[in-house]
This record gives sequence, structure tokens and C-alpha cells, in this order.
Amino acid sequence: MNGFSTGEEDSRGAADQICCLVDEGERCSRPAGNASYSKKIQKTVTQRRLKLNLDNMARHIYICDYHKQVIQCARSKQQQQQRRRKDSEEDSGETDNDLPEVDLFQLQVGTLRRYKRHFKVSTRPGLNKAQLADTLMKHFKTIQVVEKEALSFFFYTVKTNANKLDQKNGLSSEAT
Repeated sequence: MNGFSTGEEDSRGAADQICCLVDEGERCSRPAGNASYSKKIQKTVTQRRLKLNLDNMARHIYICDYHKQVIQCARSKQQQQQRRRKDSEEDSGETDNDLPEVDLFQLQVGTLRRYKRHFKVSTRPGLNKAQLADTLMKHFKTIQVVEKEALSFFFYTVKTNANKLDQKNGLSSEAT
């Protein structure tokens, strides 16, 4: 090409284009937006068995905002189902899914080993950090905590500038 536009499609703006999808056998007549029908989106449509196809007569791959929303909703539902499936595979004993997730992988290996030793969690020898964090996360989710007691103890510790580890080592808050 010499860099000049020769096609009718090239001279039109995006506002003049209509959606390139065929929805349940009928070509969509909504105006196309700036979202394109990529391979990733095509994969989502296939996996979710949406009745959407690319019109072979379309000279572009832009889809309307309506279909963009439909595909995004299908994708988010798929991700939620995958998360639920993953959670159900783990027998964690957790009853409330609204609890915040704690990422034990962010801790140092020494801290993870200290946690393992403190709670006497049995694992096979030679685990790497990721495997150890995963095993300890399963244990962590099974721990029952009395929230009122834990908060009261936390406030007391902060107010008295005390630390349970300092008391265990024979140090008092006056020594620090």
C-alpha cells in the first residue's frame, strides 16, 4: 500500500460501524464501540457457549457495548466458578467466605517454620516455601479465634507497650 486510504471502511469513523457479531443467527445492529473481538474473547465465548459468532461479511472486528458487557459478565462468572471450585477442593473447614485472605507466601521461610513448630503442624520433609505456605494456610484457616478476646488482648498489649515475645524471654516493658 502507498499509505492512502482506498476502502470505504477506512474513511468511516467508528461511529458509522455496526457490531461485527452475529447473535443467535441475527447480525447485531448496534453501533460498534472500541472493543475488538480478539482471540481471548473468542475463547471466552466458546468456553461459555455463548451464541455469538463473527460475521464473515464484516470488514472490522469491533463489537458493541452490549456484547462487550455480555462477554465480560460471562468471563467474571467463569472466574467466580473457578474460585469456588478451587475453594471446594481445599478442605479448609472455613465457614465464612467473607473473611479476608491472608497470603502466608509473603512471610519469610524462617517465620513459616516457626509457625509450623509452634502449632506442631506435621509436614513431609523438604518442602519448598510455596508448599510450606500452602500447607500452613490450610492449617491457619482451621484456627478458631474468639474475636473479642483477641482484640482485648491486642489493645492491652498496645496500651502497656508490652509484647508477648518480650515477656517470654524474661524482658519487661521497662527494660526496653
